[in-house]
Amino acid sequence: MKTAEFLNALDREGRLLAAAAEETGTDTKVPTCPGWQVRDLLRHTGAVHRWATAFVAEGQASARPMADPPELDGAELLDWFRAGHRRLVDTLAAAPPAVQCWHFLPAPSPLAFWARRQSHETAVHRFDAEAARGGTPSEVAPDFAADGIEELLFGFHARARSRARTAEPRVLRVRATDMADAVWTVRLTQEPPAAARGDVEEADCEVSGPVGQLYLSLWNRVPFPDLTGDASVAALWREKSAIG
Repeated sequence: MKTAEFLNALDREGRLLAAAAEETGTDTKVPTCPGWQVRDLLRHTGAVHRWATAFVAEGQASARPMADPPELDGAELLDWFRAGHRRLVDTLAAAPPAVQCWHFLPAPSPLAFWARRQSHETAVHRFDAEAARGGTPSEVAPDFAADGIEELLFGFHARARSRARTAEPRVLRVRATDMADAVWTVRLTQEPPAAARGDVEEADCEVSGPVGQLYLSLWNRVPFPDLTGDASVAALWREKSAIG
């Protein structure tokens, strides 16, 4: 996907998140984020948006901690969230392609990284807001979902800090049933997960289904659509794959 496509997704997902939050109210519990209410979701995502914006807008060359969100609630909190989301989209859209700043996963450029990362960050939390509201959630476009799976497997879990490990080597296969060639194989060992595209080796467990559902499943938002083989491998993923 191109940076412009990620920006369009980021714009859409942030608007949907705010709309769902406004409809359900900030004191509603978020079932996909135990212990959180919608106000926590807005504060967290709004803080992430402002944190990301600062790296690009100011050309920050090193990591900096995220600032605590203000103790706002209700309509004021929604206004604060929307303003931060708008500034993030506008900052990324106006940034020169060669802008240099800190980023934490491999990417063609810092701008490409932040557009991709923030679009997926916002999409997952949009689903959280819609889960709190109830009803049918917005669909995740297949190409976007497949890209999010790749970011998770080849980006986040390729890092040394990944906790998705096991003393006994196991292999997890992820297979999308609604996209051609959307198959990933993940070897789990005592080292960070090693992901590869395709059926590169025999799997102990395979999870399969529409790519949009697999995207949310791998982010531990919904159950795996279908599972064959050793269910303990999928359970291990659910237990240890949270991103910290």
